Amino acid sequence: MASSSSGARVSARSGARNTAFQAPGATVFVGSQRRELATIEIIRFSAEAIQEWQQADLGTCLSCLSDSAVTWINVNGVHDTALIEQLGRAFGLHPLTCEDIANTSQRPKWEEFPAYGFVAMKMLDDGGPRRGVTIEHVSVLLGPNWVLSFLEDEGDVFESVRQRLRNGSGRVRRQKSDYLAFCLMDAVVDHYFLAMERIGEGVELIDERVISQPRPDDHQEMHRFKQQLLILRRAVWPLRDVVGAIQRSESPLLDEHNKMFWRDLYDHTVQVIDMVETSRDFLASLHDTYLSSLSHRMNEVMKVLTVMSSIFIPLTFLAGMYGMNFKYMPELEWRAGYFIVWAVMLAISGLLIAYFRSRRWI
Repeated sequence: MASSSSGARVSARSGARNTAFQAPGATVFVGSQRRELATIEIIRFSAEAIQEWQQADLGTCLSCLSDSAVTWINVNGVHDTALIEQLGRAFGLHPLTCEDIANTSQRPKWEEFPAYGFVAMKMLDDGGPRRGVTIEHVSVLLGPNWVLSFLEDEGDVFESVRQRLRNGSGRVRRQKSDYLAFCLMDAVVDHYFLAMERIGEGVELIDERVISQPRPDDHQEMHRFKQQLLILRRAVWPLRDVVGAIQRSESPLLDEHNKMFWRDLYDHTVQVIDMVETSRDFLASLHDTYLSSLSHRMNEVMKVLTVMSSIFIPLTFLAGMYGMNFKYMPELEWRAGYFIVWAVMLAISGLLIAYFRSRRWI
């Protein structure tokens, strides 16, 4: 996964320019330009056996289709619009579907067609402390005995699904293509939770030090987490409606016995939304706490400086008065004048310090 949050914003802004004045259904890539070749991976499986192809071609995709087995075709790289159009003609995809596959700024949605169903969604992954949460456009197409998935780039969150297919664990090898599509979407939503966990850990670290020892870069960290939460919110809010529409769908491609799994996925999306909104509210209150803590520390510093100034003002007055070079100053002729002035200064300082302590200012 190579798309960052800033890259996603650039793609969204450039999308209007790339698709402006294009005919409806024109397959135009919208996103960060790439030079690497698109690749195709194929997994065909049944309850008894599984086959895999790496670096496959279009002919292999068509030859793998059968009535008895389920075929999963994963395409890495939606910048190759020619490949998308070829697959679209081979699988009978509507031109508007091909357009949405190549448009990485497409909002998550679910569309039903007579021969297939189409899901557009956002795949999030935790790129570590430096990269943060990365985002990638994903398209999943559900057919009678096949599933097509299109990714922006190599690297995805589907490895757990591949391992279950290879090991024959769970029910995925015994189910139809709609359950495989559910597993892919469920893997995407599971990584929403991992992204939220990473953000939550970072926010907790800031919360622990914002009261005792706030740092200047805490404000930048909070802003970064706020951006990541915004990315999550934009991805998961429409996805809830997508899963809800699939759950209510009466398409023959969706097995009635698997509706409970879609309901569970819907609950997960709602849970992620609750976590995002809670984290957003907590981050907003944490920002206010951070500003209040800085203001309190500044007030403490100003209080100390004010107390010190209040102590030295009368001493500065005495020093300045007796520093005047007038000839007729009686105190200048006193033998004990120097010691008397010191005694007065120390007495004034002691009285002021005692007064400030009694008021608990120091």
